[in-house]
Amino acid sequence: MRRIGARPEAPVFVREDRAVTTTIDKIAWIHLENGRILSTRSLGKDVYYLPGGKREEGESDLDTLVREIEEELAVAIVPATAAHVGTFRAQAHGHTVGVTVQMTCYTADHHGRPTPSSEIAEVVWLTYADRDRVSPVDQIIFDHLHQSGRLH
Repeated sequence: MRRIGARPEAPVFVREDRAVTTTIDKIAWIHLENGRILSTRSLGKDVYYLPGGKREEGESDLDTLVREIEEELAVAIVPATAAHVGTFRAQAHGHTVGVTVQMTCYTADHHGRPTPSSEIAEVVWLTYADRDRVSPVDQIIFDHLHQSGRLH
């Protein structure tokens, strides 16, 4: 061990045979109308995201979906109509390499008109042509919806 002054250098341990990964677990609402998808942009962000967010401790997917959509868009999801669309995973936008986001997506009916609330700066309707304006995981979702004929 080499000393600098009176203090030993802190050892640095690096494991090169595996990449360290972290997964952000999110729930999202897919709301389609006339071949367009509802998307949001948060304050200070440069891309659009599907509305939704992270699960709180003890919450089910449905609990998270209802809470997040009420917080972000001031609409009430009708829980009995929620249907799983799929679960998608990609590199998390704006995070270091190895941080991924896993997005579990649902459709559901709702009451009310989507209006930006909480940290949401903008609510927009996007088409498949807007694919380059959304996060990497949303791009995968856009591809899936386009291939199935639901997003134009």
